[in-house]
Amino acid sequence: MTTTTVAEWKPNATYPDPPEVGDRSRLERFIDAMLAMGQTGQVFGEHGIGKTSTFLSYIPRAHPGTEVVLVPAANLTPDDLLVNAPVRGERGELALQQLIMRQLRPGRPFVLLIDDSLQAGDTIQSQLMQVACNWTLGEHDLRALGCVGVFLTDNESVAETSARRTDLAVLDRMVTLRITANDTAWRRHLASRHPDRDLTEVFRVWAGLGPYLRHLLSPRTLEHVLACAREGFPLRWGLPLLNGSRVALAEPGADGSPGADRTDEILDRIAAAAGAANPGRIADPVRRILRAAVRNRWAVLLQGPPGCGKTEITKQVVAEEIGRPPVYFSLPVTNVEDLCVPIPSPDGTLDVLMTRSLLSPDPKVLVWDEYNRPKDKSTFAKLMEVTQEWTLAGRPIPGLRAQVALQNPPYHLGRKLLVSSNNVAQASRFTVSYEVRPDDIPANQWLIDTYGQTAEVVLEWWKNDIDDEGREWVTKRTLERLIKLHQVGEPLETGLIYLGEGEYAPIPLAGLRHRLSGRRAVGIRDLAAEADAWEARLAAAGRHDEGTADSDTVHQIFANAEVSQLREHLEVVARLLPYLPPKLRATYLVGQSEDKQRLWVDAFAIMAARAN
Repeated sequence: MTTTTVAEWKPNATYPDPPEVGDRSRLERFIDAMLAMGQTGQVFGEHGIGKTSTFLSYIPRAHPGTEVVLVPAANLTPDDLLVNAPVRGERGELALQQLIMRQLRPGRPFVLLIDDSLQAGDTIQSQLMQVACNWTLGEHDLRALGCVGVFLTDNESVAETSARRTDLAVLDRMVTLRITANDTAWRRHLASRHPDRDLTEVFRVWAGLGPYLRHLLSPRTLEHVLACAREGFPLRWGLPLLNGSRVALAEPGADGSPGADRTDEILDRIAAAAGAANPGRIADPVRRILRAAVRNRWAVLLQGPPGCGKTEITKQVVAEEIGRPPVYFSLPVTNVEDLCVPIPSPDGTLDVLMTRSLLSPDPKVLVWDEYNRPKDKSTFAKLMEVTQEWTLAGRPIPGLRAQVALQNPPYHLGRKLLVSSNNVAQASRFTVSYEVRPDDIPANQWLIDTYGQTAEVVLEWWKNDIDDEGREWVTKRTLERLIKLHQVGEPLETGLIYLGEGEYAPIPLAGLRHRLSGRRAVGIRDLAAEADAWEARLAAAGRHDEGTADSDTVHQIFANAEVSQLREHLEVVARLLPYLPPKLRATYLVGQSEDKQRLWVDAFAIMAARAN
């Protein structure tokens, strides 16, 4: 059997020298053996250990001229592989003919890889039985079409599959291999993704974990963690969100009870081993994640409460990055059959007809909105092909630059939301999984730009008059409703979230009504209008390291104001800055978005110039 040659090898920081001849992983040796024997191979192993990627990378390299035909079984319907259709013969008569899917006639030797083979339904399982046993499908002999190997792969765990393969007539025709992460070439694959970074110590840290932790931190998840490290993101964002909660790297105790959470410790060790940082948080996280997704061709998941602005900011950033809106699908009204269907083609094969929005070669970003509210239970499993392989029914989606899945958490404000559950295999398909907080999305500035001074008044109320729990009830979407209701003179209460039986979200609106009626409230405009008085009050109080009530008020106004408001009154801001305690001034530059940091740099420059 041929193996990687020196000419094919691309040195990297982890593996500067090519592998020894014959230095193949266990799965690679199994692939070669099955091809030599002409036997069907069945491969079982946990999610994310590199089963599929080993086939896709090794076969073209070790067997030049041989193509891998990947058929994701979870996405198949009974008419995808084979269908009877009327075909006109040479004499013009119509007759039924069995049409086979186009991918199974590539025109050169191919290996058929049926991925997620246990995810298919009963009818597909019966069709796969014929393929596995005889390498035939209906009246078609796959060998005659160029097939040189057939493999079926999946995770055997009942938690992640919809079927069990128990028919002895099928099992007696296959050679079955159970593998672990140590049986694939995932280390070489991951090292090639990071050619300038020596991952030797990262692999040592991973190998030193217990079996359960290595299961949670699968090679696929480790790849996501390192991708976050490369972008300067917190490494925990690479861990999947399982049923709405971040997977914790914790081994269960002897009695099955949860053990100590080692997530921070392990991720810090990986960061140190990779020579990367592991920040606790970063400024403007949602925008940075979306931009990185487009730049790096990632699939990312954003989970956040209803009305926090996930969809709108995604559309905005995507339009900025690729110059056109994203291709948008809402999962409650979408399934894979709406995106592609098999149709007979003139050459006597089954082609895939894709929806118009996916056909253009122009750059595109797919947005899967309400991702955990699928139209039917099988949609989750079927979308695994799209999010992992970036194909539909085996057909690549042209121009696809990124995928963004948006979803709500299972619980919010003590109430259960009607969302579906997922498993680790589905959850770990995303490079970044981020839990969006309301203050992560700068919708405040958009409200001010759109609704002017009314929005400023409503935001002052939202920032200063209600507590943290109240702000969770009043989403950006709710704020917009309150602004619009005030503008048309309707009662504000009707804009709050309705909970049923005449009950609305428990938010007192008296303060908002007072502010909107023009009663006295101290905001950035009030501060600027009485700048002389405020400077005198701050100066009279003297310089206090801990601050005074007046300095605390000014600091709160500065901290709550939007960039446009601060920029409008920049001279007043710079004039009052010297009277604030240094510990308060330092907070204006730490952990802020880029535009806010630029503003404060300008303000401090004006302050220094005034002092000189």
